[in-house]
Amino acid sequence: MTLESSPLLTDLYQLNMMQAYLDCGMTEEASFEFFARKLPSRRGFLMVAGLEQAIAFLEDLRFSTDEIDWLAGTGRFGKDFIDYLAALRFTGEVHAMPEGSVCFADEPMLRVTAPMPMAQLVETRLINIVHYQTLIASKAARMVLAAPGKMLVDFGLRRAHGAEAGLLAARASYIAGFAGSATLLANRRFGVPIYGTMAHSFVQAHDDESAAFADFAHARPDGLILLIDTFDTEAGAEKVVALAPKLRQRGIAVRGVRLDSGDLGAHAVAVRRILDAGGLEDTTIFASGGVDEDVLQDIAAAAAPIDGFGIGTALSVAPDAAALDCAYKLQEYAGIARRKRSEGKATWPGRKQVYRSYSPGEGMLGDVLTVDGDAQDGKPLLQPVMRGGRRLDPTPELDALRARAARELLRLPAPLRRLRRDFVYPVRVAPALRTLADEVDRRTGA
Repeated sequence: MTLESSPLLTDLYQLNMMQAYLDCGMTEEASFEFFARKLPSRRGFLMVAGLEQAIAFLEDLRFSTDEIDWLAGTGRFGKDFIDYLAALRFTGEVHAMPEGSVCFADEPMLRVTAPMPMAQLVETRLINIVHYQTLIASKAARMVLAAPGKMLVDFGLRRAHGAEAGLLAARASYIAGFAGSATLLANRRFGVPIYGTMAHSFVQAHDDESAAFADFAHARPDGLILLIDTFDTEAGAEKVVALAPKLRQRGIAVRGVRLDSGDLGAHAVAVRRILDAGGLEDTTIFASGGVDEDVLQDIAAAAAPIDGFGIGTALSVAPDAAALDCAYKLQEYAGIARRKRSEGKATWPGRKQVYRSYSPGEGMLGDVLTVDGDAQDGKPLLQPVMRGGRRLDPTPELDALRARAARELLRLPAPLRRLRRDFVYPVRVAPALRTLADEVDRRTGA
């Protein structure tokens, strides 16, 4: 069993509560929902991602013999509970927004309905999976909107917070509209297209920059992109122009050059002039190094001649909003709606649904958050994806998820597509949900 799938990848208090539930006989059906309490200040929307890994986790949920033996050996838990864990398999149902969907605060991205101990156990890992990929897909979507028509590639593995994070960032950003990733395993595991150029170390290891370019071109002639800013960016471009006819004689075309430092926009203008004057009008310019959506918007506004970007830390770490204020909360137990009333963290009770209305041109007009079963105008966003512990549909193709994400971004109101910070998308709470909240408050004496 891998680290990723082990049910021990959870918090101790989940098992503490599970034993208490069993001791109290509290094993009836419970519904928990995962949602963002509020959006970060620089996010006008979120993009859902990670559902496939969440479903796979639930499908494979089981404790190995070694894990059961280890838990028994800790002396923390009774034999009946250990036996319960040994036989545990996920038998519940899941409703969720499809990956690539746009969502907003308080809207459930995922709902788990299962016997209480089981629904409780999966909280930590489900948040861990869906939170991170949603965080990254949302960041990537902003970059896609900031650089329309540009090729964006994930370069973020080396600074991601762990190997799994880097791998899943490649997947989430591809769903959101990136062209691909530099991470090899993302291609093998998910089919994400992979891209790679060269590092400064290859140039530094040579005594002559032109010789470095020639050696790399002869070794890796297909899709050749040369990194030209190790010493002097414009001088590097001149050397590429001088080398290009010799390479052409050997059937090698310089597909592109890469900039990785300095004022990317200004360097791109100078490099474009040098390439064009040298007959390399079809050679593209690819840029990396400190790129985020703000840089992308500035470069787009300046009409700098950059064709694509490699984006690293700003994507895989999302430093401007490195976490979402999200939660997986109990909404119903034993057929009765439940509600948290903690200051600043109150929840809407009951199983919920989100309905979205569109204009005749398919633009998003607004959402309604309501009780599941309270039909509203618009399209219901949460769909059944698991029942009886089994997925209902085959694993979706990643390109289908990309297509959905692209449609969602096109449907966003214009201010959100422009990343405006002063626009709030309308999400209305339906009367039926407000009435249910009042009933729960009266019942609980709140």
